[in-house]
Amino acid sequence: MYDDYNYSGSQDQSSGEYHYSYRSDASGFQPQPPAPVNPRKKRAGKIVAAVLCGTLLIGGAFGAGWYINSQPESGPAAPTTEEVQPDDSGSAGGELQVSGRTESKLDTVSVTGSKKLTFPEVYQANVDSCVSINSSGVSTGYNIFGQPIQRQSVSSGSGFILTADGYIATNCHVISGATEVQITLHNGKTYAAEVVGSDADYDIAVLKVDPGEDKLTPVVLGSSAALNVGEDVSTIGNPLGELTFSMSKGIVSCLDREINLQGTPFNMIQTDTLINPGNSGGPLFNCYGEVVGIVTAKTSSDGNGSAAEGLGFAIPIDDVLDLIKDIIENGQVTSRAYMGVTQGDASRFPESGMRSGSYLVEVLKGGPAEKAGLQAGDVITMLGTTTITSADDLSSAVSSSKTYKAGDTVTVTYVRNGKVYTTELTFGSTLEKPEEPTPQSAQSQQDLTDGYEDGYSDYGNMEDFFNQFFGSGYGRSAA
Repeated sequence: MYDDYNYSGSQDQSSGEYHYSYRSDASGFQPQPPAPVNPRKKRAGKIVAAVLCGTLLIGGAFGAGWYINSQPESGPAAPTTEEVQPDDSGSAGGELQVSGRTESKLDTVSVTGSKKLTFPEVYQANVDSCVSINSSGVSTGYNIFGQPIQRQSVSSGSGFILTADGYIATNCHVISGATEVQITLHNGKTYAAEVVGSDADYDIAVLKVDPGEDKLTPVVLGSSAALNVGEDVSTIGNPLGELTFSMSKGIVSCLDREINLQGTPFNMIQTDTLINPGNSGGPLFNCYGEVVGIVTAKTSSDGNGSAAEGLGFAIPIDDVLDLIKDIIENGQVTSRAYMGVTQGDASRFPESGMRSGSYLVEVLKGGPAEKAGLQAGDVITMLGTTTITSADDLSSAVSSSKTYKAGDTVTVTYVRNGKVYTTELTFGSTLEKPEEPTPQSAQSQQDLTDGYEDGYSDYGNMEDFFNQFFGSGYGRSAA
């Protein structure tokens, strides 16, 4: 082993070669005395070195100045130093390092469906297409004695512009029961909105405003079927009804997540994007800036008191796009399946002789059920391949499951006088459904607060409670 020590001054000054000395523990090592140095030569060498150093310093300073001045003004600047003056106590001041980075500016971007956008670009491209919604109305509920009461209520939510001439999408529960609806754009303009139509089963609604000579900026609709778990998504909304045009981001946590909202099954996009009261009805954007869902719900507990965070849901746009178009054209969802019956749980009608199934209390004249040969008193036990054990099962199979549409034909299995029969039923359209007064559901009785709860939040349950004891049509529903 050895270490190399590099000496610039050798015994032989004329050779200019580097010489290496070995470690002192090497065999045969003999220390060498230093070579004598001429004092005059040493002094002359120092003078020459000083002149050369001065020349290099002057040249280097000139070159550095030329380089700095030749650089363009754009681009990040080096940090600057600011001196902090000593205080009155005489403590010494320090120096702060201040960044010289210039402000970054976004170029104007458009949603093309082919270029991925950053979150700032998604916001910039879509914020003018988002709206905040404020509505007011009179809600009807029941006091502890079962007497109906009315009171003024307000609601806040979100929505997004569908067309340049003023059609806007949101959730049904945001505007349910409202008598006045206003929308506000990002530029501060406010418009009175008309409710074109809505559907509680799908929780969608379409509003219309008159922008006058102004042209609104519509969103670009994408496809929820193209989403993958783990993809970036974001929303722009009106959380708490106050923090307008706030953006939150996350990922797709799950696709085709089946959840139940107030008895209605939904096939949802699950996301960990922050969703709060007031975000309902807002758009869910993919990483291309396209709308792929309608934000509709947030779960904060599992029903057993266990807290849950990061669980938000959105209705896939593919599931409701045709329905939205239907509402724009006809004022309602005309493609919903319709049977034309009033029904109840068979177990509540002893005369049926059945412990399960859907008992037909009434079959409307001229409706699809009558045309299929069904009669009052029949008990439906199967619809297609779906087993029917209650009135809720039939309602869910016909409308809530979104399996059937107007014009579809299905095999109905039913029991009449103890014998089993089958028949083919072709569903009608909701346009054929006669107008009839029905008790308001818990969904429509919501206090128009988009998630806020108070002492009147269970109107539907109170109604059912009194109907159970006083027989006001308890357990009956239309399909």
